[in-house]
Amino acid sequence: MGQLLFYRFVRNLLAGFCRLYWRQTMEGTEHVPDGPFVLAPVHRSNIDTPVVCAITKRRMRYMGKETVWKYRFPAWVLDALGGFPVHRGHVDREALRRCIEVLKGGEPLVLFPEGTRQTGPLVEPLFEGAAYLATRTGVPIVPVGIGGSSRAMPKGSRLLRPVKVHVVVGEPLYPDAVGPSGRASRKAVHQLTEKLREELQRLFDEAQAKAGA
Repeated sequence: MGQLLFYRFVRNLLAGFCRLYWRQTMEGTEHVPDGPFVLAPVHRSNIDTPVVCAITKRRMRYMGKETVWKYRFPAWVLDALGGFPVHRGHVDREALRRCIEVLKGGEPLVLFPEGTRQTGPLVEPLFEGAAYLATRTGVPIVPVGIGGSSRAMPKGSRLLRPVKVHVVVGEPLYPDAVGPSGRASRKAVHQLTEKLREELQRLFDEAQAKAGA
């Protein structure tokens, strides 16, 4: 209970800051499901994580670099904010297991399908993790376009610029049902990934235009 209260406090603080400093506006939040889902935003800036926290008042879970968990207090804060560590550079089966547990436990999971931060106006081919998890657990993917965040804090910058940020939440993308084996077919995962990429591009273009980027 203490962690949930702390999450709500920090979430409200971040959401308020985004509204005031970046004049953040949002549309499409009515598309957010009540149950578990994979939130899949575009990724152009370090501020994307606090920006998307305003999409729902529910606690969303995040993955983060395992090195951040080396120290007790930062680890406690990240745990309270719904984070859990992932080892980058190779397949982290433990992180994958945690993701499945989060979704099967009824909680939303935030996963950036582009992987690391990208630059430019095009959404390139995505990693298939979001589609795999959605297909494996039967939950929808909610695509999110974020406009203006790359100007608010460009990649490599440590400064926050007070520019307009706009968020567009798309309609959920539902995976095909898994077969009798309970496994997600590679074809189904690939097709859902491509559908997600196309929708992310559309939402990103719309968000950029409304942010004046």
